[in-house]
Amino acid sequence: MSDWGPVFVSIVLFVLLTPGLLFQLPGRSRCVEFGNFQTSGASILIHSLLYFAFICIFLIAVKIHLYLG
Repeated sequence: MSDWGPVFVSIVLFVLLTPGLLFQLPGRSRCVEFGNFQTSGASILIHSLLYFAFICIFLIAVKIHLYLG
């Protein structure tokens, strides 16, 4: 029996935190832009730090586990 929780959490967070897909923090002209499909180096850095923080929270602190099979 394998643990699929980390896989699902990381995929969902990757899709939600892709810069420019849903939102971009910081935006090119404003602080937050929504759905512009553009990115910058600063937004990649911010989104990767957010991704790391949320992965740590969900996998280490909350201990999300999902067993299939």
